[in-house]
Amino acid sequence: MARAEQAERCVLVLQGGGALGAYQGGVYEALAASDYIPEWVAGISIGAVNAALIAGNPPDKRVSALRAFWTRASSRVPFPSPYEDGWGRKLFNEGAAATIAMTGIPGFFTPRWSTPWTALPGSPEAISLYDTAPLRETLLELVDFDLLNDGPLRFSVGAVNVLTGNFVYFDNRERRIGPEHIMASGALPPGFPPMMIDGEPFWDGGIVSNTPLEFVLDERRADPLLVFQVDLFSARGMMPRTLAEAAQREKDIRFSSRTRLNTDIHKRIAQLQAAAARLIDKLPEHLRDDPDVATLTQHHTCGAVTIMHLINRAEGYESEAKDYEFSRMTVDGHWQSGMDDVARSLASPRWRHRHPPSQGIVTLDLG
Repeated sequence: MARAEQAERCVLVLQGGGALGAYQGGVYEALAASDYIPEWVAGISIGAVNAALIAGNPPDKRVSALRAFWTRASSRVPFPSPYEDGWGRKLFNEGAAATIAMTGIPGFFTPRWSTPWTALPGSPEAISLYDTAPLRETLLELVDFDLLNDGPLRFSVGAVNVLTGNFVYFDNRERRIGPEHIMASGALPPGFPPMMIDGEPFWDGGIVSNTPLEFVLDERRADPLLVFQVDLFSARGMMPRTLAEAAQREKDIRFSSRTRLNTDIHKRIAQLQAAAARLIDKLPEHLRDDPDVATLTQHHTCGAVTIMHLINRAEGYESEAKDYEFSRMTVDGHWQSGMDDVARSLASPRWRHRHPPSQGIVTLDLG
């Protein structure tokens, strides 16, 4: 099928969410099989890791690199649950999460065997529970950083400056990216220590915003964008019935994407820009050199945006620990869900018969 949206620049936006990030691997595999290859990939936390595995490998090796990481990450609990659903599966997941909390994840992080209270104040051991050195080795093994920095894909990951509280994006169009930038984006306290970059400490970007969508919208120019926004936490959910369900729902709300807020703001800005342009056209010539008019006209015209919103929906057996439940069975389930959601979305008549907008922002949630 010929793609009407051929002129659109394809962007992949990956939210943070720990073990739930396997869903993004499935999403990428399905998109790549459908010939939707991103020109720009942006991520936060585990989304930054997945983004690096994509940008740091040639197209024919990206899925295998993602698979290698997630197979390694789930190797601590490789055996399946005897239960597909219900309380049996919930207990299995809780046990798997407890195993990870106690023993760590191969190729990702290991527990510190000394307690923070006995460590030297200010040291990594005093302010974090786990050592993320294994993640650095994994990134160096699975990611070609020369390709990530000099290749065709734009790459952006977000982190928070611990000292100033400012949100920062590390972008390969502005600096050389190394393992430390990806690790900084995923350094969620108090589990992980901050990463030092240019002499300053950085934590997980999800503390401020768990999605890089706003950055992508702020950075866009006149070319139209096709954005695949991949969220790992769902903003919608049921009223909790227990304390454990309340904790899970709070986490979902806290880390769920602010997609609607971001798009509503940018839609409003586009409307105001269009209104200003129309008003300026009506002004007499002697007023068009006014400084206020110059201020209104100096902003560039942004291209139209279509956002395909893909959301990892919560399962009934999941708990508050779902973002660190790395059992092989659960990781494979998240991966398959990502593939299935892409297949459903691309098969939707609303997608197959869509016409790319000429201006503004259109959001589609077809899963």
